[in-house]
Amino acid sequence: MWAKALCIGLLAFTVGLLNHLQPNIPKAAIGYLSSSLQSIISAEPSYSSLQSTEEAFAASWDRLIVSPRKQWGRVAVGVNACVDVVLSGVSLLQALGLIAHSAKDHLVLSSKEELANTFMHYMQQGAAAERFYSDSNSFADISSQASQDPRAQVLLCGPVGPKLHELLNEKIFVPPESLQEQDEYHLILEYKAGEQWGSAQAPAASRFIFSHDLSNGAMTSLEVLLSSLEEFQPNLLVLSGLHMMEGLSKESREERLGQAAASLSGVPSDILIHLELASMTDGDMMRGIIYQVFPFISSLGLNEQELLFLSQSASGPHSYISAWSGVPDIGIVSDIIFWILKGSENKTSALTRVHFHTLAYHILATIDGFWGNQMSAVAAGARIAGAQACANETIDPSRVTLKSPLEFSTSQEQTGGTARVSSQEPVAVWSREGVTFHFTPVLVCKHPTRTVGLGDAISSEGLYFSEANS
Repeated sequence: MWAKALCIGLLAFTVGLLNHLQPNIPKAAIGYLSSSLQSIISAEPSYSSLQSTEEAFAASWDRLIVSPRKQWGRVAVGVNACVDVVLSGVSLLQALGLIAHSAKDHLVLSSKEELANTFMHYMQQGAAAERFYSDSNSFADISSQASQDPRAQVLLCGPVGPKLHELLNEKIFVPPESLQEQDEYHLILEYKAGEQWGSAQAPAASRFIFSHDLSNGAMTSLEVLLSSLEEFQPNLLVLSGLHMMEGLSKESREERLGQAAASLSGVPSDILIHLELASMTDGDMMRGIIYQVFPFISSLGLNEQELLFLSQSASGPHSYISAWSGVPDIGIVSDIIFWILKGSENKTSALTRVHFHTLAYHILATIDGFWGNQMSAVAAGARIAGAQACANETIDPSRVTLKSPLEFSTSQEQTGGTARVSSQEPVAVWSREGVTFHFTPVLVCKHPTRTVGLGDAISSEGLYFSEANS
């Protein structure tokens, strides 16, 4: 900056001196020197260019995000309710006397050793996952040990026991039929980026969740929730917890999913339904959700693990990929989202909106004509991700970093399409056969204070700023 100021000063002095000493010098020469001076001055950076990239992105989001013209009146939420116990995964496993032997994924956990193996499997990938723990006595022992950790935190994340009822805001109405004598506890084992356990080192901060949750697994509150809609009269119904049915036997799971789909078919058409997916392992159940539940929902929220498993389960695009490597390819992700949304054309789905979130970026895709204000919605979801992971109310530019590519292919199935974002234009928009995509990077927290609940916060913020076209 000082070097440029010095150059400007010297050039200005030279122009003035020549004009004074040589009044007959051609005006063209003086004009040339003067224009050079002007070009240097105009190239002086503005204040915005002195900002960090992260600060500029955050400021652009703040300018971009506007409230929808028509806001949701009432929102009904169900049916997965529990008490989350959040603590260090490595600390708990060490307290249990477990040793990091080998990384192996178990679809259902039946012992502490299987817990250790599965935790290690996902920790070395830096990937979030959730599993059902089948042995109630063993789970009780683990829960008891977890409750003794002085650093453990309890969070509210259906069936409402006394502790959960105590945590609820007084403005939240809980149907009496949802109250039960005991709480359902989920143990959330967090780990930091770079943290080690045995030979496993986490490339990114994340969490592993497990529970022995029978009430949410049977979705005991679904019918109670749906029967309350007539009196409550919401504009939006937000559902989660279908993944908890993986704890049921195959026969019970198929029966309960069919019952749930039949109940959802009775929801009035003027109530939009958003479904938030979570980590799953059973392909039959995922296919059941696609073919039995998707016909009744309008909006879907999911992360990279759930998106890929959905495609694998139904032989969708890029289903040959066994797992993501690094930041999920944006073109591949958009191909799968496009395939999900186009299912509505052949009546296998009523979906008109998909909100995808991964660590480095978010994509919000909608079928044209159904939703508005989606540029604000996707930006708001990314903004809350960076703020909440760092446990801040707003983005702290010094604590976050960009990990997303800023220029990319919009499809791996179709060639030629590219998009780009910048700190001045942080949201990229493109269309494909009646589907519009909105993309924005995430300002990733360098040292996350919180990993649990981010997906819910992202989807909630995205829905809050979305406007449904009536």
